[in-house]
Amino acid sequence: MLTGIRIVFLGGDARQIEVIRKCVEMDATVSAAGFDKWDTPGPGVSLEQMSVELLSRADVLVLPTVGCDDEGNISALFSTERLQLLEEHAAALPSGCTVYTGMAKSYLRGLCARHSLKLVELLSRDDVAIYNSIPTAEGALVMAIQNTDFTIHGSTSMVLGMGRTGFTMARALQGLGSVVKVGVRKQEHYARAEEMGWKPFMTGELLVHAPEVDLIFNTIPSMIITAQVLSRLPKHCVIIDLASAPGGCDFRYAEKRGIKAMLAPGLPGIVAPKSAGIIMAGALVQSISDETFNRGDE
Repeated sequence: MLTGIRIVFLGGDARQIEVIRKCVEMDATVSAAGFDKWDTPGPGVSLEQMSVELLSRADVLVLPTVGCDDEGNISALFSTERLQLLEEHAAALPSGCTVYTGMAKSYLRGLCARHSLKLVELLSRDDVAIYNSIPTAEGALVMAIQNTDFTIHGSTSMVLGMGRTGFTMARALQGLGSVVKVGVRKQEHYARAEEMGWKPFMTGELLVHAPEVDLIFNTIPSMIITAQVLSRLPKHCVIIDLASAPGGCDFRYAEKRGIKAMLAPGLPGIVAPKSAGIIMAGALVQSISDETFNRGDE
């Protein structure tokens, strides 16, 4: 339970609604700014405007999945007002306040460091990333189906990277009857891919495998699908880049060659916001509970 803990939410999308509801269910005292367009907030949620006073009462501050941009602007789908996290807001937070987000950019990291605030990035947790890989893979499959004139069954798919998302993506494609090639950078990933029945190759050999592929799903957040690679792909190939922006594909050259290439970060919040919100809510509640318990031991 989160009884007696004051949690302030700033902005977010449909995922954040689920997180807020979970915190209310766990008996936290919940205030939310950036939700003036939320029609049915329900009992237990105090809708307020963002202010220094509001933040000064927070035991926990929860920001959206991508905390804020490089100027402190916070995404707030349910608000008509602009939310911006500034120095005075960080300075107002109590010294023991913990700031939670999915992933933080340098602006937020710097703000927390300057004001000695603990920052927790929930997407860095293995359990959250593994659970999130499920709606990511489902969303990527939807995009692939919508942008091709052939079935995934019988096609040759390439997954670049065998982290948590890449593994789930490859398994989903295999389940649909695709021949799955997996580009890896570690020998242990090569072995695991082969054991799974996929066709692994080291990413340094990408040029060799490029002419034989119908679909590419990239999870590597660095330039890997270069102009040279694109020049060897068949023109019907569709690329879905799941890496964080700016992705790992030369989108300019892909367009020039007439190859469909789409950057698709944040799919969980787009295709399955309820499920993605429940995942984040569980991780947040567990993290707050663990931190409260640890403080009690000090």
